Amino acid sequence: MNNPLIEQPFAEALKSVARREDIKAYINKSPLLYSLLSRAAGRYVTGDARADGLNSGTLLRNKGYEVSLEYIGENICRLSDCEQAVQEFQELIRACAVSGAASRISLDLSHIGLSIQPELAYHNLRLLAEEAEKHNLTILISMEETAKTDLILSVYKQAIAHYSNLGITLQAHLYRTPQDLEELLPLGGRIRIVKGAYQESASDAMPRSEALNEQFLKLVARCIQTGCTVSAATHDEALIMEMRQRGYFNAQHFEIEMLYGIRPELSSNLHAAGVPVRIYLTYGEEWYLYVCHRIAEFPPNLYLAVTDIIQGDHSSAALYK
Repeated sequence: MNNPLIEQPFAEALKSVARREDIKAYINKSPLLYSLLSRAAGRYVTGDARADGLNSGTLLRNKGYEVSLEYIGENICRLSDCEQAVQEFQELIRACAVSGAASRISLDLSHIGLSIQPELAYHNLRLLAEEAEKHNLTILISMEETAKTDLILSVYKQAIAHYSNLGITLQAHLYRTPQDLEELLPLGGRIRIVKGAYQESASDAMPRSEALNEQFLKLVARCIQTGCTVSAATHDEALIMEMRQRGYFNAQHFEIEMLYGIRPELSSNLHAAGVPVRIYLTYGEEWYLYVCHRIAEFPPNLYLAVTDIIQGDHSSAALYK
């Protein structure tokens, strides 16, 4: 592609389709479609089972990378599904404590109860934070659509008052984020800065632009200035090189975080140069939304998706040096 006039509408359309529960349900019920599309998902998701995530995490940690691991899912509206997710996260935490496959567990609050009742998400987050604390692991909360931002921040602020092994993701494209960051920094948790993957209104979020890049850089710089542990989560090589030039790489509590399967050669080059790099791994069957966002973020990934569907499954873990 490499044509903004084509890529931008394509990305917006794909993000819109990603929210369609009817399309996801149709894919899940079609063995052929599920099998074909899961081949494309295999570039970005380690597999359906916990063991897939643990195995990939162990391989990457043995190569010297830090790892975040997530049991993928969000927008859970049934209590039984929510309870299953919490149990899976508890087992994942215990498995990571034994295997050392990851030092950080990532999750969406809507996966553990936010879409049912915020108090339920708070209760379950405390359960998981306590379990993770026993094993010297951290939990990093992902950010979701801006309609959920206030609820997510409210639950996090309540929980961080009791557990120091927590962190939160902030989206640089939201106009509100600089103020949110100022409110969060005194609380002492970890911060992950991302550009933002969700399709938002022009009144809430800025488009991909130099202005967005500069806001991203300022947010990371503010975290470094206050001594906050910060993950700069981006695959934008120009932005990464700008952080290097500005001296961010020299900060004590700074790391680059990159998604599994996205620019593994860039991760490898940074790692070889001594830059702290964390790889964000996911596993589970609820990969539809996640994979749509990965392609929408960089539309030429559609070519890779088609290639993977034709050529079959592969493991991205082997691509990291």
